[in-house]
Amino acid sequence: MTPPDTGRGIGEQDRADTPRDTFRILHVSTGNVCRSPITERLTRHFLADRLGDPAGGGLIVESAGTWGHEGAPMETNAETVLADFGADASGFVGRELLDEHVITADLVLTATRDHRAQVISMGHSAGLRTFTLKEFTRLVKAIDPATLPPLEQGVPERARALVRAAAALRGWLAAPNAEADEVHDPYGAPLPFFRSIGDEIHQALDPVVTALTGVGARH
Repeated sequence: MTPPDTGRGIGEQDRADTPRDTFRILHVSTGNVCRSPITERLTRHFLADRLGDPAGGGLIVESAGTWGHEGAPMETNAETVLADFGADASGFVGRELLDEHVITADLVLTATRDHRAQVISMGHSAGLRTFTLKEFTRLVKAIDPATLPPLEQGVPERARALVRAAAALRGWLAAPNAEADEVHDPYGAPLPFFRSIGDEIHQALDPVVTALTGVGARH
């Protein structure tokens, strides 16, 4: 079977200076004011809850938009959704997706397949580390946690192994339908729709953060 697309243009040598004691997660949507801010801040919230570490155990979580509203605040309804989950929305500033964001990211999680295609088309060998959020969740659920490095070796090392395992599975574990890997855009929608999107993101992120950290959610 053909391996996943590895992108084109700038290669892995451009990422050689990435510190090994950190792991950078980039969430991507369109405007960077709704979906990706919710996903970014929920990921940070989950990491702090799992690890008891506001710094995320060496995981750096950011976001950007393919048509990002540079310098824009998060949508008010997105802030409300984050407040529902107890996550911090303060200080967020939207930004446009740039080459440097893709080059430095160890894992790119996008809202839709179109976003994924746009990231991969930028090059930088992004194909093996770029997934839609729901795609990555589906793949992560199929990975035996016992095959990943223990937390004692550091969260970044475990995260790198998880991405490699997910990339290897991608060609063998297809989506059940065309919509399965999509998180739809709530921009301009009323709060109930934002909350439904927030629930989708929350459900997709939970197993991902558990796999990344080796620690389940606290109930």
